Amino acid sequence: MKSNYLLALLSAFLLWLAWPPIPYTAILLLVAFVPLLIAVEQTIRGDYKNKGRKVFALAFLTGVVWNTASIYWVYNAMNAFLDAMPSLLISLIPYTLAPLLMGLAFRLYYQMRKRNSILISFMGLISFWVAYEYLHQSWELSFPWMTLGNGFANSHQLVQWYSITGVYGGTLWIWLVNIALFLFIWQKRNKIEAYSNKILMGAVAGLILIPSIASLIWYSQYEEHVNPSEIVTVQPNIDPFGKWGPITPEDQLNVLTNLSQKVAKLNTEFFIWPETAISDRNGINEEEFREYPQYQKVLQFLEPYHNGNVLSGIESYVLYADQRTPTAKPIGNMFYDSFNAGVLVDGSSKLQFYHKSKLVPGAELMPFGKALSLLKPFFAHFGGTTGGYGSQDKPSVFYSASGIGAAPVICYESIWGNYVAEYVKMGAQFIAVITNDGWWGDTSGKDQHLQYAKLRAIENRRWVVRSANTGISAFINQRGDIVQKSSWWVPTALSQEINLNENLTFYTRSGDLIVYICLLTGLISIGLIFVRKRN
Repeated sequence: MKSNYLLALLSAFLLWLAWPPIPYTAILLLVAFVPLLIAVEQTIRGDYKNKGRKVFALAFLTGVVWNTASIYWVYNAMNAFLDAMPSLLISLIPYTLAPLLMGLAFRLYYQMRKRNSILISFMGLISFWVAYEYLHQSWELSFPWMTLGNGFANSHQLVQWYSITGVYGGTLWIWLVNIALFLFIWQKRNKIEAYSNKILMGAVAGLILIPSIASLIWYSQYEEHVNPSEIVTVQPNIDPFGKWGPITPEDQLNVLTNLSQKVAKLNTEFFIWPETAISDRNGINEEEFREYPQYQKVLQFLEPYHNGNVLSGIESYVLYADQRTPTAKPIGNMFYDSFNAGVLVDGSSKLQFYHKSKLVPGAELMPFGKALSLLKPFFAHFGGTTGGYGSQDKPSVFYSASGIGAAPVICYESIWGNYVAEYVKMGAQFIAVITNDGWWGDTSGKDQHLQYAKLRAIENRRWVVRSANTGISAFINQRGDIVQKSSWWVPTALSQEINLNENLTFYTRSGDLIVYICLLTGLISIGLIFVRKRN
């Protein structure tokens, strides 16, 4: 088994090497699982006891090494305010949870192999894997950061067809190429030909070249419909650990307005400010926001810009007479919900709020309620709230007085392709990602977060305007190209004329069809596990 575990580690190394933000290596994803598949096949055919457990262990080892190497920054974020041991214990959740689900997918594949042909079993493996990725973006411990299709974020020229399939098309592509290549290599090594080697080699070449060439042609020929709008994005570079300390809310707002004015034009229509940019030491009551000096300061700033709007993050709350929501907390004889929110302020008295829906497990949402309540004191330090933030059930679009629709996507939400597509279906003509990213420090986390935003641009053919407090702010066009970006830890503002778009892509209209197909084939595969193999 030692050689099999080494093969599993080789797969983990290739997956890590192919993963963003490492440039020019994403193509390795198309071969990275081959060593693991060889190790699993050797285990299945070998003279071992407890083969199912060994197959699970091989997949888990690959997953945990790959995940830990790629998202090591989770520990950095925790260790910024916690001691080493509790930071490590909390980090083990994202490091190991997805690999456990990966291992389960391979364990089910092994059960299929005992009763079905290898090709049917591979259909099951792909289905189980996609089901795991879908579960990991849907339940209360959601963390779809390592969805396989995200791996092409640094090579977006090869996946322009994400506007049809979304990132699950990338997951399917990776698995089909790896499986075809594995079958070819396995047969060559063992001098057998259960399937025609010529057909297998042709399948490998076709599966790699046809999507890649089609995408490169699409990329080179794609032209945006001209519908210009002048946008400014601001990176104030305020230390997140000092935001509610020595730096007053008034000083923070001054930084934002001063930076904005340096690059603004009279026809600027949107100023994008980052997550929680507008704040107050006691929070901001949404119903009374017009009475706050922060609101008056924003109105004063907007006076020269007749079509100007400020789309900003805001730390807000809403008061209730009763416990209207599960997250509402008592205060005196009232209840309140805290929100990590977005707000749109224009020159009128109209206000639009959006409450972040995809909350970070632990920091903003206590998953599974009472079951993990002992961890609340740890997560409370990570810019969150021990009672959990309130949220809204679905996205909402901010509309300017001139009718431009903007998607206020807050931080973590930009990882969900299907969720961002909902904004676009509701009328968003560009995507505004407002985030902090300063919690992670100067690690690859901020770079991965930026790269993933390119995929949202391709899926929906919308410009993405990214405003990060201390991360990387950027403009991304409809092909996924980063047109402008800021440096890390540098206060700056960027101005760009973008093209608004009202057309809907196939993916925007139809969503993750690949997931639904794989869930169906996954159910069929589960049934085949219990069907006796005929002699």
